[in-house]
Amino acid sequence: MTSTIPDKMNSTSRTHYASQLTKEHIGFEVIVAGWIEDFRDIGKLGFIMLRDVSGLVQTVLKGENLLLARNIPRQSNVLIIGKVQDTKSKNFSVELNVGEIIILSEASLTLPIDPTGRVESNLDTRLDSRALDLRNPKVLNIFVLRSGILGVIRDFFSERNFIEVNTPKIIGSASEGGSNLFSFDYFKTKGYLAQSPQLYKEQLVLSLDRVFEIAPYFRAENSHTLRHLNEFQSVDMEAAYLDYTAVMDLVEEMIKRILVFTKDSKRIEFENPLFEQKTFENLTSKPFPRIRYEDCITELKKLGEKVEFGEDLSDASLKKLGEKFDKFFFILDWPLDLKPFYIHEKEDDPKISKSFDLQFGYLELVSGGTRQHDISKLKSRLEAQGLSHQSFRDHLRVFEWGMPPHSGCGLGLDRLLMVLSGVNNIRETVLYPRDTTRISP
Repeated sequence: MTSTIPDKMNSTSRTHYASQLTKEHIGFEVIVAGWIEDFRDIGKLGFIMLRDVSGLVQTVLKGENLLLARNIPRQSNVLIIGKVQDTKSKNFSVELNVGEIIILSEASLTLPIDPTGRVESNLDTRLDSRALDLRNPKVLNIFVLRSGILGVIRDFFSERNFIEVNTPKIIGSASEGGSNLFSFDYFKTKGYLAQSPQLYKEQLVLSLDRVFEIAPYFRAENSHTLRHLNEFQSVDMEAAYLDYTAVMDLVEEMIKRILVFTKDSKRIEFENPLFEQKTFENLTSKPFPRIRYEDCITELKKLGEKVEFGEDLSDASLKKLGEKFDKFFFILDWPLDLKPFYIHEKEDDPKISKSFDLQFGYLELVSGGTRQHDISKLKSRLEAQGLSHQSFRDHLRVFEWGMPPHSGCGLGLDRLLMVLSGVNNIRETVLYPRDTTRISP
């Protein structure tokens, strides 16, 4: 039998997701809903493979239901009422003997991509039809993982007395003195899209002590790489009375918790050597290497790189370091001149900063350090970088109110997802990526 939406939707609703059906449900009538991924017709019997966000369920049809199913396009959205029964299939623990199919919405016979992934499409074509692309379980599971990781991160910070905050994304000046900002007319003045919450989160530790934020930020960089976007999701934290080594400890602990969560997730269908048992055990049981910038320079020279102390590390240099140290490692104690004005110098060597980057191979995941809380030194650093005190007056005045020493960092969530899911293009880890050529859908 079949019913149209107006007849049935007010009296029926889903009772179970596909992944919830087990042998304990045998003999019970249930209602599932989702889209038709496949239909097999073997004459007197037919089988609909119904997929929802949780997984796949096999349903068995005969009689009028089989006749109906023969005319329903694949990917159509349906609600199925049926009785759970045992199955001979090796791929399922149970199946559904269909009593009724309710067609909720028929799919077009000509779809822009094959959401099962059997017929491959290039990434741009898939992104143009992202909502449909998410019906591919390998794609969908990246974003299920992303959601779960956000929960892990929030729990991690909450357990350590951090307060979640929301800082403005429309700002009146460059938050870090950079030039790569998107600007726009903001009524009678100029506004910018925030490239970082840095100044705000520092101000907030004055009273809130420990803060974190998970939010989008924007950089008007004309980059065409596999790891850059113009809108990206950042996980930022700032804490009073911690130095940069304590922040590194927190970052390492959080990454290891995320690794454990990812490995334990039952939704992961991608292969990643990171989660092979021996590699995983080493990553989660041993400390991440911490390599001073100066030692990186020495090592790179041994490897034939022409790099001098005080120079930033190129992609080529970072790739060589990544090959040597492999997986996750910290680079710390960078030259102060390479860091923003708010980074604190080392007391025993003022040319060196209390800073760090967490790398995964050549890919930078986290950048952080101890912040300068002495207002006179902050002003000197601004001058040294050619920045105006006036542009940062609102920020500087907070440091006259008893600012505690503090440290923090920012983690690129999209890049971390690249590492965990094993993809090599950051656009795979963002639902609707924004880069130099893409502003829709």
